[in-house]
Amino acid sequence: MGRPLFYEILEKPATSCIIAFCTAVWFYIQKKNLGYSHVGSSYETALEGHHWRIITSAFSHISIIHLVFNMSALWSLGIVEQLDHMGLGSLYYLQYSLVLVVLSGGLVIAMYHVLINRFKLEYFKRVTAVGYSCVVFGWMTILSVKQPSTKLNLFGLLSLPISFAPFESLIFTSIIVPQASFLGHLSGIIVGYGIAWGLIGGMNNFWAISMLGWIGVVFVISLKKSGACDFEFLEIESVTDPSLPSVRFLGNGRVLQMGTIPVAGVELV
Repeated sequence: MGRPLFYEILEKPATSCIIAFCTAVWFYIQKKNLGYSHVGSSYETALEGHHWRIITSAFSHISIIHLVFNMSALWSLGIVEQLDHMGLGSLYYLQYSLVLVVLSGGLVIAMYHVLINRFKLEYFKRVTAVGYSCVVFGWMTILSVKQPSTKLNLFGLLSLPISFAPFESLIFTSIIVPQASFLGHLSGIIVGYGIAWGLIGGMNNFWAISMLGWIGVVFVISLKKSGACDFEFLEIESVTDPSLPSVRFLGNGRVLQMGTIPVAGVELV
């Protein structure tokens, strides 16, 4: 007989919170009858300034099967939180989950940019992706390097050696689920190797909080500029340099000037 779920939740607090959050987002999407066009990320929406979609697409799932598959894999990967003796643990897990969300989402858009502009594959302009799989594949990859003896359990039925899981899962999902985002999953693997090999590192609480703060600023500004949300307290004005927007918080007259962020079917990630 296995251990009570309550104790496993205590051992995987960050994983449990992310699963609960993604599940709550799924319920909200179902209640509001939202679809891929409302929360998904694509090359076209990135060019239109919808940078906020990199975040919303990562935590959104339209299909219950997609949600269950991703969260089942994520629960198994939560073992990262129990590996404090290897320099991992819950804080490491949270810090690099944030990195995986942002970098894998941005890398997918960059891949689309190359395919569209270099290889003239116009199809990728309208491909819209949603799902947490980029991060799931990233953690599979990190564990395959740092803890290759680990097993990845899916639904309590399928057990994969973690050392082969990233590419096994990449091929398996591409065959079984044709609409699965091959590039989205691949981007998670690439960023995962970058983290595992120390090419992407240096994260600590200070940088994680700073990164989270800037993500929040860009998220709100892009929501406002794209017209997705009308924040009455926020007014965006042009300044001397037209390439730099200014942001005025109504009521106190303060103005923040910041640089714009360059941006270099349906897919489930």
